[in-house]
Amino acid sequence: MNKPERPRDECGIFGIFDHPEAAKITYFGLYALQHRGQESAGIAVARDKNIFVHKGMGLVPDIFDMDDMRQLEGQSAIGHVRYSTTGSSVLRNAQPFFARHKGKTYAVAHNGNLVNANSLKKELEEEGSIFQTTMDSEIAIHIFIKNLQYGFTEALQRTVAKLKGAFSFIVLTGKGEVVGIKDPNGFRPLCLGKLNEKYVLASETCALDLVQAEFIRELDPGEIVIIGENGLTSIKPEKKTRRTFCIFEYIYFARPDSTFFGKNVYLVRKEHGKELAREAHVDADLVMPFPDSGNYAAIGYSEESGIPFEMGMIRNHYVGRTFIQPTQSMRDFGVRVKLNPVKELLKGKDIIIIEDSIIRGTTAKTRVKELRKLGVQKVHMRISCPPHRHPCFYGIDFSSKGELIAAKKSIEELREYLGLDTLHYLSLDGLLRSTGVDDPENNFCKACFDGKYPVAYDECFTKDCLENG
Repeated sequence: MNKPERPRDECGIFGIFDHPEAAKITYFGLYALQHRGQESAGIAVARDKNIFVHKGMGLVPDIFDMDDMRQLEGQSAIGHVRYSTTGSSVLRNAQPFFARHKGKTYAVAHNGNLVNANSLKKELEEEGSIFQTTMDSEIAIHIFIKNLQYGFTEALQRTVAKLKGAFSFIVLTGKGEVVGIKDPNGFRPLCLGKLNEKYVLASETCALDLVQAEFIRELDPGEIVIIGENGLTSIKPEKKTRRTFCIFEYIYFARPDSTFFGKNVYLVRKEHGKELAREAHVDADLVMPFPDSGNYAAIGYSEESGIPFEMGMIRNHYVGRTFIQPTQSMRDFGVRVKLNPVKELLKGKDIIIIEDSIIRGTTAKTRVKELRKLGVQKVHMRISCPPHRHPCFYGIDFSSKGELIAAKKSIEELREYLGLDTLHYLSLDGLLRSTGVDDPENNFCKACFDGKYPVAYDECFTKDCLENG
């Protein structure tokens, strides 16, 4: 099975404590986070000192109907949308993950990748642990259960100390407590809000907005928040680690209406485009994105350069999973079914295409070829991030260097391969500067660009490695 052209993150998480409509609020929270995972979704609720879970494969509205929601009555709930980077895309790997131990129940929703998952799993199996799934998330539950002898809070802290990598967790207990956990480097987002005095946790602020919760703050790296009958307890690590928030959240993953570090994603992406225009101006008739990935950087490029912004490609917003295969004559159907060019606008023009990234390059090559056939005179491409030359082990689905076209070709070779007149990537300095974040060099993970990995990973760290153990 070929991997998709666009990079993908593996999940979004949501949780709410002690709300009379906990499951319904969680449903809408997941709806807002659907962009973070479209393979599976699930909701777990706490009721009568027990946990009830409903999950399935597909999109949120396809998995839950009114009967399902009536079955999910409970005072607290957590939810998950998933795209797998560790563990197969099968129902048993859908989350939240449920566990029962000595009459107590727990559910876990996880966003991220544990880079020491393979060694931890081997260690646990040698000690007698039996795994139900191929998810690295299950490893955390086993470690937590083994440490419960030291008490609930201490077990959480010991678990976090054992894990390495990028992770945000939301845990639900049968008593209805909701726990938020962020890894010591703060790779993955997790924020805290309030809805009618009830605490809410979510991957992104856009989920808080949809359920009309007030944003309070982002969790600090390494922070654990325990929300229960006595309110909120925050536990922060004694030793601070340098923050390495995934900069690709700003470039691509996050919804444009979300906010990190107090900076709105939409406006940051516009700044990426403005910086591109300053670094690599070229004369042309119009600036356009391939919707929706390059939209906001394209607006910024247009504003800074003075070249008109146009939507030269129209996106079909009703494309789902097509089960009827196109005929042999309908070549490139998979590309064209999503985007169609405005022929009258583009014919005879010199155009600048703004993209947020080029990972594997196949789709971009096909689209440029189609534009040439329409009679576009010159095609310039500007990318609002540096070239991806190094694999990601922290939760993005390019975990080998061979998948990255910029790791195999020079910029000039890539320009020629894609059929472009000119090609320019935003510099790393320009990318960092345009975030507007204080001291960006020491706040972001940039490993996919510079190869400097902030957390060491297992030598055997691939999807197959964890599954085959």
